[in-house]
Amino acid sequence: MPSTYSAELVSIEGADAIAFAQAQFSSNLASLADGQWQFSAWLDAQGRVKYLFHLLRLDGQRLRLLLRGGEAQALAAELQRYVFRAKARVAALPVQQLATAEPRALYVVVEQDDTLVLGCGSHGLKLAAQGDDDWRLPQLRAGWPWLVRGTAGELLPAWLDLGALDATALDKGCYPGQEIVARMHYRGGSKRHLRRVHLSRVLAPGSLLEMDGRTPIQLLDVVEVATAAEALAVVHDDANADLSSGMETRLGDEAVFVQALA
Repeated sequence: MPSTYSAELVSIEGADAIAFAQAQFSSNLASLADGQWQFSAWLDAQGRVKYLFHLLRLDGQRLRLLLRGGEAQALAAELQRYVFRAKARVAALPVQQLATAEPRALYVVVEQDDTLVLGCGSHGLKLAAQGDDDWRLPQLRAGWPWLVRGTAGELLPAWLDLGALDATALDKGCYPGQEIVARMHYRGGSKRHLRRVHLSRVLAPGSLLEMDGRTPIQLLDVVEVATAAEALAVVHDDANADLSSGMETRLGDEAVFVQALA
């Protein structure tokens, strides 16, 4: 099956590439070695996620951002505005496809035959001319979210469980949105959380499911499984109790049965 998602890639290169990324992004690059990747995000001043990505450190002067949703051209243009006097070059790279590769150790990056392969534990994820969707289900089950169209700048890191992915750091200096991340970590208060759910049928990513006239469930990635589907969803706490045993929701005039998965 052809890949559903394209490989949108941004390069940051130069003597100040690491320092520039450390000041802008939510993860801590101090722990990132050459040939490794980590989850990271670029937040707005209100602490909401503008872009989510794999942050690859190829060496001390070359970084790559493999986006999990969004467009590389737009991200590169926005980042360029903040370079100022830093010795860093930001550019969007040609769009490729995402394909499943042989298993590699988690967080390893390999430059192989002019392409990149990310180690994801149970599988590898590579940039290629022709892609597939086989990697999507294991990543969904691992709780790796994907920002679907229309969600940029709408979701808080806590809603996406980015702390569990080490995509938000509390042990480094300031970055955009850092104060909000720290406040929610130490004081709590998030009423939405990331859940893996079973759907009675396949729905489009981004769908909003209604319950009693409210929309407490927002679907992110959705993968067909047998005659039904699994999805990662941002779920309001009001729906959590009902989700455990399963509940009927509405998408427009259609009924959809949803149940939480472990």
